[in-house]
Amino acid sequence: MDANMNTLPFRKSLEFTLKWEGGYVNDLDDPGGETKWGISKRAYPNEDIYNLKPERAAELYYRDYWLAAGCESLPLQDAIVTFDTAVNLGVKRTLGLRASKNGSLLETRRAYYLDLVGKRPALQKYLKGWLNRLNDLKKYVDIVSA
Repeated sequence: MDANMNTLPFRKSLEFTLKWEGGYVNDLDDPGGETKWGISKRAYPNEDIYNLKPERAAELYYRDYWLAAGCESLPLQDAIVTFDTAVNLGVKRTLGLRASKNGSLLETRRAYYLDLVGKRPALQKYLKGWLNRLNDLKKYVDIVSA
């Protein structure tokens, strides 16, 4: 395990994300398919998702989301928002949204969800949860940085 995984920014980011990504789910409507701790079988076909431990999920998150999205070089608030966005939307899309500079990443992410549901109405069932997660993320970031 990388010693940098124990930094406060990563731990706080992971704490928030696991709150929303915990547990095993196999929702046929979810494009990620079988998922546990937010780690999907689609993204990690060689992982045993059903038996995935939180420690292993943390290792994957650190390597493939935290470092890949450049979170280690961001201020705490930005790192938390960027990390959670990368987990929820993917690193490539997150970097694109961050680069767009159309307001805060939280608001850009909200607009993304609304646009996505407009294009794919079947995803409407997830919208309330996505928006609740964003509202909770804003509160969490405000508390952590106070």
